[in-house]
Amino acid sequence: MRIITIASQKGGCGKTTTAVNLAAGLSEIGRRVLLIDLDPQAHATMGLNVQPSFSMYNVLSKICPQKKDIKAIIVKIEDRFDLAPSSILLGTVEQELADEIGRESRLKDEMANLEHYYDYALIDCPPNLGLLTVNAICASDEVIIPAEPSRFSLIGAERIIEIIELIRDRLNHPVSHRVLVTIFDSRLKHSFRILDKIREQFANKLFSTIIHINVKLKESAVMGCSVINFDKYSRGAKDYFSLAREIMTEEKAESGKREVFSEPMKELVKRKSHLISATFVLRFPEAKSVYVTGDFNNWQIDESLRMHQDNGEWKLITPLKGGRYHYRFVVDGKWQEDPGNPLHEKNPFGELDSLIEIKQ
Repeated sequence: MRIITIASQKGGCGKTTTAVNLAAGLSEIGRRVLLIDLDPQAHATMGLNVQPSFSMYNVLSKICPQKKDIKAIIVKIEDRFDLAPSSILLGTVEQELADEIGRESRLKDEMANLEHYYDYALIDCPPNLGLLTVNAICASDEVIIPAEPSRFSLIGAERIIEIIELIRDRLNHPVSHRVLVTIFDSRLKHSFRILDKIREQFANKLFSTIIHINVKLKESAVMGCSVINFDKYSRGAKDYFSLAREIMTEEKAESGKREVFSEPMKELVKRKSHLISATFVLRFPEAKSVYVTGDFNNWQIDESLRMHQDNGEWKLITPLKGGRYHYRFVVDGKWQEDPGNPLHEKNPFGELDSLIEIKQ
C-alpha cells in the first residue's frame, strides 16, 4: 500500500481538492483507495457529502469514550474508494497528545492493519505544521505539496519541505516529496512567470501534470462528489486523471528471478497454450523509457511490458490471449495513444485509447 500525504502550510491552494479528486481518479482506474481526512475543518468529508457518526477523532483520541478502530469508521464512497472522515473534535487531539511518548506515530500505528485492504492511502492534512501534519508525514512514504502560482504558496512549500527534512533527521523517517502546481490560470502572464520560478526552484521535484483552474472543481464540491463523477469530460477531471496516471507510473512490480509480471499477466502466462504473440511498435527516438499498458494487465506499469529501443523505434513482443484490448503507451511518464494505429476509442475521460485485436 502506497501512503501519500497531501500537505501545505497555506490554505486555498487546492489541497483538499487534490486529495478528493486524486483518490477518485485512482479508484476509477482500478486501484483500491482510502482517503483519510485529517483536517479538523473536515472539508474532504463535507465535500463528499458525508455526515459521519464517528471520525478520526475516535481513532486517534485516547480519552474519547467511544474509541474506534480505523476500520470501524470507514465510509464507502464509490467502488474501490473509501473515506475515513473527520470532525471538528479532531482539533483537540493535538493538545491531548502533546505530552505523549511516540505522539508522532499515532496515525502510523492505527494504519498498520490496512496494508492488505488498499493499494493507496491518501491523507488530507490541515493547513498548518502541527502534530496532525507531522503524524501524516510519519505515516506516509511520499508527500504531495500543492502550490498555486503565488509567492506565498512557494514559501508554504518550502516550510513543508523543512518539516520533511526535520522528520528525516530527528525521527529517521525519510519521505520523498514533489510539488504539484494547482489553480493554474493559463490566461495570465503572471501564472507563467511564477511557473518558471517553480520549475527553477524545485526542478526534478515537480509533477509534470498541472491542475488548471476550472469551475467544475468547485461545483462538484458543492454537489458532494468528485469532479470525475460530476463531469468526467471537464478540464478538472482530465487534469486529475492525468495526475493519477502519472503517480501510477511509479508503481513497482514485484520482481522474480527472471521475469516481472502483474497478476493479470501471470494469469495469461499460466495459459500458454492460448497465448499469441502481440507486437507493439512506437517511433519515438528521443524517449528515455516506454511502456505499453492496457486492460490486458489492469493498466499497470509492468516491467514485463517495458519496450526496448532499436534505431529510434521502441518495440515489444508479448503474449496475449485472443480478444480485443484497449492500450496506451507511457512515454517518460506521460500517457498517450498509439499514433501509428488508426483504431482507437474514446475512454471515459475523453482521451483516446488505441485498440488491438488478437485473433485466436
